[in-house]
Amino acid sequence: MEKTELFRHVIDYFEATRPVAVTELHYKNPFELLVAVVLSAQCTDKRVNMVTPALFARFPDARSMAHASVDEVRQCIKSISYPNSKAEYLVKGSKVLVEKFKGEIPSTIEELTSIPGVGRKTAHVILSVVFNQPKMAVDTHVHRVAARIGLTTGAKTPLQTEMQLVKYLPVEKIPLAHHWLILHGRYICRARKPLCEECGLTKWCKYYNQKVKTGK
Repeated sequence: MEKTELFRHVIDYFEATRPVAVTELHYKNPFELLVAVVLSAQCTDKRVNMVTPALFARFPDARSMAHASVDEVRQCIKSISYPNSKAEYLVKGSKVLVEKFKGEIPSTIEELTSIPGVGRKTAHVILSVVFNQPKMAVDTHVHRVAARIGLTTGAKTPLQTEMQLVKYLPVEKIPLAHHWLILHGRYICRARKPLCEECGLTKWCKYYNQKVKTGK
C-alpha cells in the first residue's frame, strides 16, 4: 500500500472516530500549559493534573514563579518524576520568560527552546495548541504508534518520526494528528499490550498484519 493511501485511511478513521482531540493536561492559559508540558516529561498527564492546581494557586504566572526558590517549587511537585531537575527548570525558565519575553509565552521554536527545560517536543506542543501552528510534537506514544501502523519506516529518533509524518500529513491536520496518535497510543495501541481487538485500524496496520494476524 502506498504511504499516501495509508495516511488517507488513517486520517479518515480518526476524523470519523475522534473528530475532537485535545491535550488531556489541564490548563487555563499558555503559561500553565508550558509548565504542565514540562512536568509531563516521563510522567503521566493524570499525575501532572493532580499536582498543578496547588502549584498554579501558589505560582499563577511566570513572575511569581521566577521569584520562587527551587525548593519551594520542588515541594509542590515532589510526587512528579524528577522533581529536582523540573523544579530548577521551572524557576529558571520563568526568569527567562520575565527577562526576555516580559512574562509572555513566545510563538517561535527558536524563542521557546531558549527557555530552560523546553526542548523541541515541548515547543511544538505550545506552538500547536496555543498558536495553532502546523507543528508535530513527537513523544513516545506518537513515535511508537506511527511506527506500528506503518506511517513511519525505520525512524530511529523523534525528529525522524516528525519529518516522515509531516511529509504526508496535510498541513491543516498536523496539530490534530499529534493528539490522535497520542490518545490512540494511550488507550488502544498501548506499549506492552496493544488492544488490537478494539482498534479500527487493523485492516491497514503494519504491526497487526505482520505480527498479530500471523501469530509471529
